[in-house]
Amino acid sequence: MSFAEAACPIARGLEHVGEWWSVLVLRDVSAGMTRFADLQEHLGISPGSLSRRLKSLVESGLLEQRAYTTAPVRHEYVLTERGHDFLPVLGALAAWGQRHFGPERPAARLVDRATGRTVHPVVVDGKTGKPITSTDHGLEVR
Repeated sequence: MSFAEAACPIARGLEHVGEWWSVLVLRDVSAGMTRFADLQEHLGISPGSLSRRLKSLVESGLLEQRAYTTAPVRHEYVLTERGHDFLPVLGALAAWGQRHFGPERPAARLVDRATGRTVHPVVVDGKTGKPITSTDHGLEVR
């Protein structure tokens, strides 16, 4: 089943990142792991599965493939603008996972690049600045 033509933006987003390996690949590339061997080792994923995920993320415009050596040709994978825009989603997912399921010392955390301080993301209404909560807000599905 494809959500590519769905009217719902959640479904359309899931069309590109809905497979859990894709989210973990984006997590690792966001953390600076850009080479196939490093991603494979860190994720513990089979080469075929990783190749399919990387190809899909490149086709979806979340990653860009760049050659870093020519003999033999080897590529690294870097975030595109669309891929960079996924960081707040990763941060929100990490915060939710940590709060409800996480270990005492999480293996991934969102940090302020200048200070190294752990950041605790909050999703807010862009117009009012008010935090989004299930008490005050809800999804409208048509």
